[in-house]
Amino acid sequence: MEILNIIFNTIKNISILDLVDMLIVAYALFKAYMLIKETRAEQLIKGILFILVLIPISYLLKLTMVYNILKNTLTIGVLTIVILFQPEIRKALEHIGRSAFSDRHNKHYEYGKNDFIVEICKAVANMSSKNIGALIVIERETKLGDIIESGTNLNSKVSSELLETLFFPNSPLHDGAVVIKDGLVEAAGCFLPLSYQNIDKSLGTRHRAAFGVSEISDSIVIVVSEETGIISLVINGKITRNYDFEKLNSLLGRILQHNNLRSASFKGRVQGWIRKKIRTKHNS
Repeated sequence: MEILNIIFNTIKNISILDLVDMLIVAYALFKAYMLIKETRAEQLIKGILFILVLIPISYLLKLTMVYNILKNTLTIGVLTIVILFQPEIRKALEHIGRSAFSDRHNKHYEYGKNDFIVEICKAVANMSSKNIGALIVIERETKLGDIIESGTNLNSKVSSELLETLFFPNSPLHDGAVVIKDGLVEAAGCFLPLSYQNIDKSLGTRHRAAFGVSEISDSIVIVVSEETGIISLVINGKITRNYDFEKLNSLLGRILQHNNLRSASFKGRVQGWIRKKIRTKHNS
């Protein structure tokens, strides 16, 4: 009965600001859950939530030993989470860092007008028909400087011939990934972080690397299987398969053109706001 009175009095004293506060926290927790969903951190979070539920229960039931053990376990667990789940924490922070103020408009190219997408799709389709493995990463908002530095810098124009040469079996750079940045082949032979997801066992190391880089960035990753020749696309830790030239070209065009439209829209709003402020100041 005492617990019910406490709950009733708490609800009765809740203000509008308290509701706003709770909604913000609920939204933040929901977004955090979506970031770790289907990763190895998900099961650990469920275990922590279970402990959080048991702590007040053990306190109310006066189970002193159980309460102290659970409380100390939770304290140590926070440090353990930081150490064990550094990749997931990095992913979350990078996701937060992608804001409307990131530099989406690049002076080197515009996605909708440049033909590098066609060149990539031609190379991928040709390699698929010959069962030549390939791993191509297209940088978007999240910068991949550390990954680019792990490979050989090229800074070359994208062409199907260049990409096919880089991935030709036994060539010096065929085992690593090619990174496309600003519409150019920025580097080849790059090392990618491997995913910790429980992915399909029929998928090889290239696919696991594609998952890995897509989990820590918003990059677009194209994979050609060396065993089957199947073309796959990995974005935000999700894979879609069985592409051909037409399907891949159409999808990449839509995704990258959408980036441009968002950039143009944001830039237009900012310019409009600046012009409005200048006119207001001038009139005053």
